Amino acid sequence: MRFHGFATLRRRPATAFAALLICAVAFVAGAHEIPNTVKIAAFFKPAGERAHLLLRVPLAAMVEVEYPTRGPGYLDLTRADEALRGAIKLYLTDNITTFENGTPLPSPRIVNFLVSLPSNKSFGSYEDALAHVRGAPLPSSMDLYWNQQFVDVLLEYPIQSDRSEFAIRLRVDRFARTVTTALRFLTPDGATRAFEFHGDPGLIALDPRWHQAALRFVVSGFWHIIEGIDHLLFLLCLVIPFRRMRPLVIIVTAFTVGHSISLVAAALGFVPDGLWFPPLIETLIAITIVYMALENIVQAARGSPTESGIEYRWIVAFGFGVVHGFGFAFALRESLQFAGNHLVSSLFAFNIGVELGQLAALLVLMPALALLFRFVVPERIGIIILSALVAHTGWHWMLERGGQLVKFPYPTLDAAFLASAMRGLMAVLILAAAVWLARGWLGRWIAADAFRKTPRS
Repeated sequence: MRFHGFATLRRRPATAFAALLICAVAFVAGAHEIPNTVKIAAFFKPAGERAHLLLRVPLAAMVEVEYPTRGPGYLDLTRADEALRGAIKLYLTDNITTFENGTPLPSPRIVNFLVSLPSNKSFGSYEDALAHVRGAPLPSSMDLYWNQQFVDVLLEYPIQSDRSEFAIRLRVDRFARTVTTALRFLTPDGATRAFEFHGDPGLIALDPRWHQAALRFVVSGFWHIIEGIDHLLFLLCLVIPFRRMRPLVIIVTAFTVGHSISLVAAALGFVPDGLWFPPLIETLIAITIVYMALENIVQAARGSPTESGIEYRWIVAFGFGVVHGFGFAFALRESLQFAGNHLVSSLFAFNIGVELGQLAALLVLMPALALLFRFVVPERIGIIILSALVAHTGWHWMLERGGQLVKFPYPTLDAAFLASAMRGLMAVLILAAAVWLARGWLGRWIAADAFRKTPRS
């Protein structure tokens, strides 16, 4: 027993040492945590049979590499080349793919790299950045903390021609919780195309052809509808009372035309640029959802056929579509930089994608509602229940977004604001005249369809 107790006492220092070792490892891991924000600067320039990719990345984003240090944690520049080269391969060359005419280029050659101070401003232009990276490194005697510096890298790709179609995929979203990349593409003609994006935007065509831009924005519009819960709830409100294809196509098309008009207007800059405008639109979108849901409840509670007001529903859908279009524009604002010189075709393609997304949602909602109202709950009660759930969600959104709206200062009633208001009023009057002209024949068409489908006694 004495021997056992003595052995236990001897094991305790080992246990304590193991605990201290674990704490030390945890401390080192905490010191290498992923940063909250990282900003990356990049230039891509094809010239002749080679292309240069210049990059500036904070060393703090490359946390999986052990850099040699000296003293209280200063970066040892005399022994840092191997670690820096490993970091460049692990974080940059292994995560960046460049394409020429749709074909991936081979791994680039690391021409040069060096550590730079945060105060260095050479990445303001391609020429200055290239001269800096090719220049002399910092003196090895400088006392620099590794996680406060940048690494500047010059990569070189072999290419067939500088007139080829180039694209790039930057998988840098894991570098930090928020990664912002400023990429500038310098064409052989001397033009510069600037991009700024967050995270991983996917494959970027640096000088896209019209069909490349169109495909990208068709996909973007489709997924914007599928992933936009507020737009889907509004679409559900349109579908719940009317499940016949003709009126639904007209109503949804009116919604599409409405948001197409406001989307184009916003893309061309014909909207207020005040900080209060986006939260105002988001609040109005929530109000449209609440209104449509309450209208469905009222019509179902009256016991009258919901088709009785169908000839006016498309007008409401058109007006509310204008509001939702501004919401689309806010989501599309950052993506328009990928359109290149094809702004109009990209906007048209985005609207096609939105329409395809709406049709896909209709193909799911219509049979689902038909089965629900046939086998689960009577139609009238089902309309009330579903609309009440939608109204409840929209009401909370309205209060939340309205609370954000009141935090912004109201616009100043100056000459510029009054002129903008007059232009907006003129646009509203033009749209109202167009709706009035279309109301007659569309109303007769929808009413004729409703009359033909109404059971006779």
